[in-house]
Amino acid sequence: MKNILVTGGAGFIGSNFIKYALYNYNYNIVNFDKLTYAGNLENLIDVEFNDKYKFIKGDICNKKETESAVRENEIDTIINFAAESHVDRSILGAKEFINTNVMGTLTLLEVAKDNGIEKFLQVSTDEVYGSLPEDRKDLLFTEKNPVTTNSPYSASKASADLLCNAFYHTFKLPVLITRCSNNYGPYQFPEKLIPLMIAKAINDEKLPVYGDGKNVRDWLYVDDHCSAIFETLHKGKSGEVYNVGGNNEWYNIDIVKLILNKLGKSENLIQYVKDRPGHDRRYAIDSSKIMNELGWKPAYNFESGIEKTIRWYTKNSDWWKKVMSGEYLKYYEENYGNKVN
Repeated sequence: MKNILVTGGAGFIGSNFIKYALYNYNYNIVNFDKLTYAGNLENLIDVEFNDKYKFIKGDICNKKETESAVRENEIDTIINFAAESHVDRSILGAKEFINTNVMGTLTLLEVAKDNGIEKFLQVSTDEVYGSLPEDRKDLLFTEKNPVTTNSPYSASKASADLLCNAFYHTFKLPVLITRCSNNYGPYQFPEKLIPLMIAKAINDEKLPVYGDGKNVRDWLYVDDHCSAIFETLHKGKSGEVYNVGGNNEWYNIDIVKLILNKLGKSENLIQYVKDRPGHDRRYAIDSSKIMNELGWKPAYNFESGIEKTIRWYTKNSDWWKKVMSGEYLKYYEENYGNKVN
């Protein structure tokens, strides 16, 4: 690998990955992002002048733009983070999820096939496996679990995974798929559970909790996800799926209470709200394959990761206040409006 195209690199996981790559590896990174509502170039201010980093505003659904970025930058590796990713939004309107997550991935795969890409890594999600029973803690998602989707979002991601698998088997495209549990950490868009609850708590606002708050998720600090992706790129076998998880199952309500406790806020701020349709009850990842075959393991436990995350959001309130108000979009216009390729 020499030149990596990172799609969706201005988003939460993508921007953390780009910085992780530039700080730890000697690769040229091209960030290809459409800059939708969750794409924020302020996430990358500290590397925007790095001579190994380049930003291109582009849409993965546009084959001409995508192919131009690949050819002009002699790309040999594609990592696809670009996705509509919030389940609630997919329930309100599924079309954009199909366009970006399915058709966009198809475009990337076609460009990769036509241009001799050496490695194509699809960043997927554990949500493609559906839901696990609460009373069977012995059951975890493995790579052999059937795909059982329960939301338009997870259906779109599963469809993209199946396309990747098809391109591997039909065209011998060297595809890798990672399916990760819930991420958390700096620069996460504050519609997701942890940053939303931190922001609400800091502002002494009500913290909305779906249903009874007993939905279970497996949480992974974002830097651990980044390291898992690199282990997969370096050591993974084409055509394989690798689950990535933190072995950190938490009830949503317990995370909310932990955040309030860390910030010295009252649990009276918790406000239970009507559950969303089709809300999966429990996710839990078995990461033994990536651990045993590729030697990956997380560096953070949940206690250290959540402390670091709360501290970051507390110290960077200007960032999330801009995001929540939409002001971050001005940054792009002021700093990149006349500079994009």
